Amino acid sequence: MFTVRGLQPADFAAVQRLSLKIYPDAPPWDDTQLFSHLRVFAEGQFVAQRDADGRIVGYAASLIVFWDDYEPTDTWRDFTDHGMFTNHDPENGRTLYAADVMVDPDCQGQGVGKLIYQAREKLLRDRRLLRIRAGARLQGYHRYHQEMAVEEYVRRVVDGELSDATLSFQLKRGFKVLGVVHGYMRHDPLSMGYAAVIEYLNDEVATLEDHRHQQANRFYRP
Repeated sequence: MFTVRGLQPADFAAVQRLSLKIYPDAPPWDDTQLFSHLRVFAEGQFVAQRDADGRIVGYAASLIVFWDDYEPTDTWRDFTDHGMFTNHDPENGRTLYAADVMVDPDCQGQGVGKLIYQAREKLLRDRRLLRIRAGARLQGYHRYHQEMAVEEYVRRVVDGELSDATLSFQLKRGFKVLGVVHGYMRHDPLSMGYAAVIEYLNDEVATLEDHRHQQANRFYRP
């Protein structure tokens, strides 16, 4: 069994080890960034802990942004102020930006990701925010980049013809794809820098017009 709780400074080293395990080609979150996340928006930072031994096996980082300040094609660095979250804007923002989610590969398929997303969705409802948006790292694209353009890859994942460990999971959680971004992440050979812009609407807040807007702006409608 696993428990999702708020991030604490004592968890930093475990989060950094997890980051290196999942993103071996990228520098992990550093202490300065993680302290900044807690300072600006502690309730948006989660870890998943295995009950049997207390081991940290999952992590999620979020902030609130005012979407009109950004372009859909902006990068992870733009949406997170280079990982510091100092652009967190709870006064004007209605969008919970999912900056990171990690699950230890040894624990994938055991419900850790589901628990993390349930915690994030509860935060969305409690805060009465309109939506979650994120860049879904297309970690399976490196296997297909010589066969098809990234847009075709995303269409096939949406149709269920291909499976992508990140995007397929998020589609099952109710996210919709709004677009595809190149250069979203650095130092990520698996995705080759590509991400799908995804959105999850809070049905407790979203109006019929919000749903129509999402439908009109979807990247692909099967």
